[in-house]
Amino acid sequence: MKSMLKMLLTGSLIMAALWLLLFAPAGTLHYWQAWLFFGVLVLASWIASIYLLRTDPAMLQRRMPASESRPVQKALIWGVYTCWIALVVVSSLDHRFGWSHVPVLISVLGYALVVGGIVGAALVFAQNSHAATTIRVEENQPLISTGIYGIVRHPMYTANTLLYFGTPLALGSYWGLIFAIPAPVIFALRIHDEETLLQEELAGYHSYMTKVPHRLVPLVW
Repeated sequence: MKSMLKMLLTGSLIMAALWLLLFAPAGTLHYWQAWLFFGVLVLASWIASIYLLRTDPAMLQRRMPASESRPVQKALIWGVYTCWIALVVVSSLDHRFGWSHVPVLISVLGYALVVGGIVGAALVFAQNSHAATTIRVEENQPLISTGIYGIVRHPMYTANTLLYFGTPLALGSYWGLIFAIPAPVIFALRIHDEETLLQEELAGYHSYMTKVPHRLVPLVW
């Protein structure tokens, strides 16, 4: 029960922080793109949490924010968080000061990317119950090599890349894209370090790398 309450409190605080990041810089509540974006993320978060709570509570615990144990990963994850906060804040400031004018059709494309990222993350949750927020290999952890893992080796980062590039467009900003650009670079560095660990500790991973050559983007890298 304490663990469940902690997860609910953490999730609520994260959503409250996102709301502030969206609307405080915008200086107004008349920002339909932000309301729609916030609603989509809240709905997706609650659906995922309720589903995992009923079917795989251990995975829900793994998805809670936690500190990385290795310095290089701590630095990279802070880079990821910084880019996310920056792109949301700059997009909201863009709305406030009118730095760029994004057509509704482009915002719809942004939402398509956001939804694609959410769906990709949901597929990861469905196929890999050991997908944690921190990089580690647990005892008796299986190697997942089929489904979405048969397309790219790190589909969660692929999903996050869609989310990062879709968010500024969904919020009606081109300037926010500046802070989305470093994200796949940071993901690539994180993947490089992660795969060193996986080759050492996860049985069969080296053969899996041969079977599925692409890490982040199908047919590219």
